[in-house]
Amino acid sequence: MLARPLRLTRGTDYRSVVRRGIRCGGARVVTSMLTTGETREPRFGFIISKQVGNAVVRNTVRRRLKAVCAEALLSVPEGTDVVIRALPASATATYGELLADVTRCLARLNRTRASV
Repeated sequence: MLARPLRLTRGTDYRSVVRRGIRCGGARVVTSMLTTGETREPRFGFIISKQVGNAVVRNTVRRRLKAVCAEALLSVPEGTDVVIRALPASATATYGELLADVTRCLARLNRTRASV
């Protein structure tokens, strides 16, 4: 589980990551990343709309994504904000499928960020 300091909590932070960050899409999630240059731990935010399913399904997807991000914490550079938007296909995805999608996107975004 992600501790509170590792999560995005303000709407302005979400908006800046989604609008100004780099993006990677998959079958189940869309991952946006923005490097702020601050010396702090990376932070994660999640967007799970009602299109994903009812409240039970959305909360299950959110818990799985939080666990995925806790695993991937070491692969994200410090001072980075990440927003993961769940697509409707994430409702039927297993933990392993979500882990594969998010890990692939984070690796791809890290390569893109390093080359810029």
